[in-house]
Amino acid sequence: MDSNKGKQEMSLIGRLFSMEALILVMGIASLVSGLVSGNTMQIFWGVSIICGAVALHFVRKKDWKKHWEEQEQLRDMHQLKEKEKKERERDEAGKP
Repeated sequence: MDSNKGKQEMSLIGRLFSMEALILVMGIASLVSGLVSGNTMQIFWGVSIICGAVALHFVRKKDWKKHWEEQEQLRDMHQLKEKEKKERERDEAGKP
């Protein structure tokens, strides 16, 4: 049970110091620094970094394996329809 608790703590620590969290902290720091100093470029970059971190969170949350399986199924269905269409056109062209 202690090893399980250790794994949970490590995953919590890992999540706190993940690249996503560090990027978000950098964006917030840049935004706050820009607001304090009045530098509009720091505010712009802070907002941009925060938006990018949020987008990264949603991209990583998506089930990409399922997404690519669906894309492969759609591609296979499209190829099958194209093949059937070409066969129909070839059969119709062969008829007098």
